[in-house]
Amino acid sequence: MLIKKKKIPFVVAKDLQDFLIKYKKYRPLPIAYSDLFRYSNAIAHYDRFGEDTLWNTLFYDPSDRNEIYDGLKAIYALLKADGDLSVMAHLYIDRVDLCTYGNTQPFRVRIVNRINDNFDYFYLKKADASRVYGLELEDLVSPNHITYLIYEDTLIEEHIAGMPGYQFMNEYLQRKQLNKTRLGKEFVKFNERCFVRLLGDMHANNFIVDVTPDFEDEHYRIRAIDFDQQSFEGKSAVYMPKYYKENNPIIQIGIETMTPETVRQYQREERSLIATRIKASYYALNALVEAMRKDTISLPENEKRLKTELADYYKDKRFEKAHNMGDILRLSLSRLLEESE
Repeated sequence: MLIKKKKIPFVVAKDLQDFLIKYKKYRPLPIAYSDLFRYSNAIAHYDRFGEDTLWNTLFYDPSDRNEIYDGLKAIYALLKADGDLSVMAHLYIDRVDLCTYGNTQPFRVRIVNRINDNFDYFYLKKADASRVYGLELEDLVSPNHITYLIYEDTLIEEHIAGMPGYQFMNEYLQRKQLNKTRLGKEFVKFNERCFVRLLGDMHANNFIVDVTPDFEDEHYRIRAIDFDQQSFEGKSAVYMPKYYKENNPIIQIGIETMTPETVRQYQREERSLIATRIKASYYALNALVEAMRKDTISLPENEKRLKTELADYYKDKRFEKAHNMGDILRLSLSRLLEESE
């Protein structure tokens, strides 16, 4: 699967902003995304194996550094402690990195506890409505909680811990401890989650694998870490991770360990779980989808193609009557509630 055209960013419209204000995600921030471009120098950042990470570590003049670093600490306090700066007394900003590949140019901030050297990360990005919808849908209909804040054109995201998908496939699949059946099952469920909520571009660079040792074995959770392609593309296959060649090593494991009947069982399980989450977050999710229905987050040709393909896939002509991506998503989620009744 190849996405040929660059994703278009969309501004956060008033209805979405009103939603974010109501649910306390839209809050004034001490510094903005643009402030971090005031750096005076940058060097390539290498990982512990000496490989170029394609991130640059930034350096700021003393006249700017204190202001920027204090602002970043205050942002972290908002993200983690509802703005209580007293719990940040022992923290300091260790590093600010800028991603040099791709189009969005996110900043990654490394913050460290000077008492025990424990560290955490968070990100500053330019706000894009598609990404905000994706983050909120992840929080509401996936099994994963995610924390983010937004103000004007600045988006703050917490770090999602886990092994990048490409690294997991390169380093982990040959381990004797690997439970292939559990991994295959989780990929099927991840594929279903992405397809139902229309999150695209989930190749191996855009998700992580969280490995949790169980008392007898290992458990795997695949989590999206990039939400730019929420409800934008017109090809239905874009929303299915199983069609990305970068994911073939995990897909092959699924082919080896599961039958078509087993795959269908896991798909039904995940759709039932998503339906339960929809019911649990009904009011917030309904408000979010209504904002999306009034919004523009895709192109007319993409909307036309997607509703036609989904109408054919589900054998459901209601998709053909959808006016935009919000309508399409609403029907995709509504079908799960109908199936669960």
